[in-house]
Amino acid sequence: MHLSLRIALSSLRTHKLRTILAMLGVFLGALALTGVQHMSTAMVRKAEIEIEKLGPDLFMARSGRIRWRRSGAKVKNTASNFTIADAKALENGMPSALSAAPFTQVTMQVHAGATKIPSVLIGSTPAFEFIRNATPRIGRFFNEQELETRAMVCVLGSKIAGRLFGSPDLALGKTVLYYRARLRVIGVMPARGGDIVGTDQDEQVFVPLSTYMRRMANVDNITGVYIQLAKGSDFEAAKQQATRILRYRHRIKVGQLDDFAVLTARDTISLQTQALDLVSVLGLLSSTVSFAVGGLGILSIMILLVRSRRMEIGIRRAVGARRSDIIFQFLLEAGVLSGVGGFFGVLVALLLVSFVYVIGGFPFVYRPILMVGILLGSVLLGVLAGVYPAWQASRYEVLDILRSEG
Repeated sequence: MHLSLRIALSSLRTHKLRTILAMLGVFLGALALTGVQHMSTAMVRKAEIEIEKLGPDLFMARSGRIRWRRSGAKVKNTASNFTIADAKALENGMPSALSAAPFTQVTMQVHAGATKIPSVLIGSTPAFEFIRNATPRIGRFFNEQELETRAMVCVLGSKIAGRLFGSPDLALGKTVLYYRARLRVIGVMPARGGDIVGTDQDEQVFVPLSTYMRRMANVDNITGVYIQLAKGSDFEAAKQQATRILRYRHRIKVGQLDDFAVLTARDTISLQTQALDLVSVLGLLSSTVSFAVGGLGILSIMILLVRSRRMEIGIRRAVGARRSDIIFQFLLEAGVLSGVGGFFGVLVALLLVSFVYVIGGFPFVYRPILMVGILLGSVLLGVLAGVYPAWQASRYEVLDILRSEG
């Protein structure tokens, strides 16, 4: 075995260019398969982590229909008939609802001195902090008393605070303006990323719902409601219950489209998983093509090696080598050739995905079983590709070789 391996390595070193070209297909196949599968797994895991941050039992009903895209959920059309009464009806009418936080969401410019930047203003209740896991990093969230008295206070997202005051740590106690409405900053959020409808939560500003509705905009409608469901709740049943309640309250007849949307935090994972499944399939197809090309490359170079080493084969047969020894020798060379290509493909893929993990802020997810499977599959591919050349080499007779060489 040791001698056969030394002969195999020596032969592959002798034909460096052919060896590299033969390994290229296997290398690309292993690279594509390892990279795509690891990135897909990491993206799904990142989505799961974000959902855990938002609250895995989060449920939302909001005005307007939702159109799903890969980047998130987008409102297709809006309606102005969602009210606080609708939110209370959902909280009271859904058996699995533990608490609710009605909210309104608008895009407005916020001012601080000479700085003016767009922001997403969220008006809600103190329950929002617990339902959405929105505890400030600095300061606090507004309380029930501030909700009842329509207090002019706010909590800033981390990006908004940094852009207005240079650093989030400097925002507490400062004043920001929405047109003529002066709001005192009582808290600053940690960096939170995107929410289930694709909004950057770090560019949000939170105010008491009553403050926005009566002292800032003087409106009666709201955007929707966040509801905390009991653990282990049937989300599809909750959706159906919410849909029945809202269709009844909005007097929507049979056959008419809803003027609202109901969704859960887990809907985002479902959408992303479907998109990533397609990416995984495409990656699998591309890697399969690369492996097939690699197999043909190995077959070609092994046939050439057999023809160029006829004298070596004849000498080995003359000193007592059996046909099985010749077959083993060339199968070993084919397996080593393919295995080395697969090894470097997996290695380079791991380096690339690790770099992407760092740059993109993805969790470090690795799949050892997948990597071992790719390596073993690469070796098996080489062995299968080497079967015909090895059989051809074993059929040479010593006398025939001597005649042809002579």
